[in-house]
Order: sequence, then structure tokens, then C-alpha cells
Amino acid sequence: MARRLLYVPIIHTEADLGSVGEDIAKRGLREFGETLWKRHQETVLGFWDAIAGYFDSIEVSGFKVFQDGMVADGETGMTIVQEVVKTGSRNYQIISELIRKGAILVKTEDINLVREERDWILRITQAKNRAQKLDAALKYKLAKNNLLEKRDKFIAKQIDDTLQEGGMGILFVGAFHNVRKWLQKEIAVKEIKDIHKVKEYHKLLPFYRSNRERVERLRMYLMDTCER
Repeated sequence: MARRLLYVPIIHTEADLGSVGEDIAKRGLREFGETLWKRHQETVLGFWDAIAGYFDSIEVSGFKVFQDGMVADGETGMTIVQEVVKTGSRNYQIISELIRKGAILVKTEDINLVREERDWILRITQAKNRAQKLDAALKYKLAKNNLLEKRDKFIAKQIDDTLQEGGMGILFVGAFHNVRKWLQKEIAVKEIKDIHKVKEYHKLLPFYRSNRERVERLRMYLMDTCER
């Protein structure tokens, strides 16, 4: 029997990003303006409502759950989930509910790679002046693709190693990851939301005024009910 994977290309909320989230929210408000930033936040909440509704409608007992940034499983993994749930993360609230319904949390990422990326982002957000921020951003840009590829390869291997024949898995991962490229070809993948549309929304949002019609269509898609 084929192995199957439900692929959720996620949109991170501020709660998902910990201490970095507040800085990103401030930057978003500054760059987009209050009205557009509020509209984006409403889109993100609607997106997670749609994802939650999808998983409320299916039986998930025995499913393996893989999560972007999850560096542990077992008791430690559950502690991480519950701590992030307390911050208001919709992503982790859904994972907590999946586990309650019988799904199994799996270590998804290499802690060293996750720390490396977080350190790059912290250098940008904690820079003391514009010159330091630009320098950190440039260095991160040069390192980002290689680091993202390493993370994607690791995630794909974790899925391959832990998803048994005939098994079902769920992967929650940022839309700009490309885990699918590194998955074994015999793993059947179903995208709960179209990865390309999620990425397109992110790319066009800063240029909303010149792409208003397309962004609004993407907003409606992201918040619409997921097809079963």
C-alpha cells in the first residue's frame, strides 16, 4: 500500500515565531500600513480556520504529524506543543487537537539547522542600526537557500524513515520550503492548499496596490473551505 502525505503549506502567525514575531509584526505594520496589515492578519486567521475545519472533518487516528521547526517528539515534543499553544498559535492548536484525536507527533527537524536559521533572523531583527540590519540581511540572503535545502532534505528523510507502508502523514511547513522535491516518489502527496497560490499571495502582498484584484482573489482562496 502506498504511503500518503497531507501537505499543508502554512502561513506563520506572530505567535508561531516567538520573540521574533513581535519584531516582524512591527515591520509589517510599518511597511504595509495599518489597513493592509490588518487585512493580512484577517486573511491568516481565515486561512487557519479553513485548515482547522478540514482536519475536524476527517479521522486522523494513527496519522504521523510533521511540523516545521519541531525538533523533538515524545514528552519533550508535547511540552513544546503545549507551550506554543499558550501563545495563541493556531497551527499548534490544530496539532494539539490532532494528537488528542490519536495522531502521533514526530520529530521533524534538526535542531542545529533550526537554531542556525533563527540566529540569522535574530541578527536582522536585533540590529542596532540600519547599516547592521542591511549587512545581516545580505548575509542571510546568501546563506538562506543552502540552509533551506538542508532543512528540506532532513524533513523529507524524517518522513521517509518514519512513515510506514500504507501510513498516513500530515506535514505543516512554510510555503517557501520545497520538501516535496526530496520526498520518495512513491509517497502520494495531497496539498491541502495549493503551494503556488500561498507563495504568490506572499510575493504580491507588498505590491497590493498594483495587484489588488489578484491579491483579493488569493485572499478568498486562502480563506475558503479546503476540498476533501
